[in-house]
Amino acid sequence: MNMKTGSPLGKGLKALLPVSFMENGMDLEAETSERNSPYFQCSIDFISANPYQPRKDVEHAALDQLANSIREKGILQPLIVRKIEKNRYELIAGERRLRAAKMAGLERVPVIEKDIALSDRLEIALIENIQRENLNPLEEAEAYAKLMSEFGMTQDSVAKRVGKNRSTIANSVRILQLPEEIKEDLAAGIISSGHARVLVSLGDPKLMKLLRDEIVTNKLSVRDTEALAKNYKSPQEPTKKNKEKPTPSLPDSYCQSLTTNMINYLGSKTKIIQNGNRGKIEIAYSSVDELERLQALITKQNP
Repeated sequence: MNMKTGSPLGKGLKALLPVSFMENGMDLEAETSERNSPYFQCSIDFISANPYQPRKDVEHAALDQLANSIREKGILQPLIVRKIEKNRYELIAGERRLRAAKMAGLERVPVIEKDIALSDRLEIALIENIQRENLNPLEEAEAYAKLMSEFGMTQDSVAKRVGKNRSTIANSVRILQLPEEIKEDLAAGIISSGHARVLVSLGDPKLMKLLRDEIVTNKLSVRDTEALAKNYKSPQEPTKKNKEKPTPSLPDSYCQSLTTNMINYLGSKTKIIQNGNRGKIEIAYSSVDELERLQALITKQNP
């Protein structure tokens, strides 16, 4: 995804709000009288959910607490919306505040209207939630994978947008290889993201489930889990007794993102073929001239 230099995305939600509002609040009723202002009170019924919202679950106790605060003090930070038609808006950021406002019985909420492109909406929702630490590890991993698969971002570009190391993004995305039941354990907090990283390193779903049972039954720490994992034989080290195909080391969505990037760069049909931690890249060409062009691109020589 092409981003303009100086874009507020990646700098966090504060880049979208003026300092005076973030620090001191503002007279929203006064602003409402001047509709030319980006701030106004909007009926809750006019606001639709953000389809790119990465968070699926919200802790009910925390939501109740926020609703009580809103009843007492109101909403101190406006929601960000984009207009989709007359009297219809789509939420960009502020889902927890919107849910809590409904619980508190509010009919209107303060909003800022922003003209935000489709390709930027997931990024804004992701940044807001990560900065507020409201995503569970699975939701965070799914959001990173969606940024890469839908918007063509690399791990490096995702890392820069959200202010994290590339290795953090890579480790997060890898947990999407876990079996569904273990993903549910992770989302529910039964196992930690540290446990998940150890489990996914085994490669074999059957071994993952066996070790998961050991973690839960014996309440193993991440360090104890790492030590125990060494006793489990990974199917990525094939033996005569075990001819099963290794589990791919990269999620399909991420492989597709890499493939798209290579096709755009090379201008030729490209394919990634995985075999466990190994694999190969196939690049098609139809003439000697095209082969020489590809060779020049790959080796960065003048054709």
